[in-house]
Amino acid sequence: MIKFVGKFIKKVFRDIFRKRKALKIGLYGPPNGGKTTLANRLCLDWLGEEMGSVSNIEHETREVQIKERITVKKDNHELSFSLVDTPGIATKIDYEDFMKKGLTESESKKRAKEATKGVIDAIRWLDNMDVVIVVLDATKDPYSQVNITIIGNLAARDIPVLVVGNKTDLRKASIKKIKAAFPQYEVIGISAKKGTNMEEFYESLFVVAG
Repeated sequence: MIKFVGKFIKKVFRDIFRKRKALKIGLYGPPNGGKTTLANRLCLDWLGEEMGSVSNIEHETREVQIKERITVKKDNHELSFSLVDTPGIATKIDYEDFMKKGLTESESKKRAKEATKGVIDAIRWLDNMDVVIVVLDATKDPYSQVNITIIGNLAARDIPVLVVGNKTDLRKASIKKIKAAFPQYEVIGISAKKGTNMEEFYESLFVVAG
């Protein structure tokens, strides 16, 4: 009972605090899960402009990016927030992996150094988040060390979470596996690139962020 009351009080204070400041929604996940692609889709839908560049090479986003004053409208309701796109979380960053993708040694070392800093910054920014959208590549095994690390950090902070299984347009995508891996959270399958199932995504965002 005491534990329940404590959680209730914490939620009340969190909700009051949210009303006093701009809501921050963070995009988190491993590299190349589609965070920036989703950010671009969201910004195009509601602002008419993209947020950042994307690449097939991991860690294209190496700095925290913020797009302010986004307002999503759904069934006479509005949700206004700042969107925070974070660098991909990784437990290992090796410059030689970038060289295998065609980058020079100097480019690879620079990218690895910036990516490592980006991971640290992304984790630090968690304390500023009101809601987190975890973007996962639905074609990959959800039981990875990186995913478990991300979810563990979120659980420790008691932050509302929406898990997005991205790339459902690809044949190997499996939302069922993601739901089985993280049953404690709402899981939505989308294709940020194609814009598939974005309506359901926005409906879920209203529920989680409300």
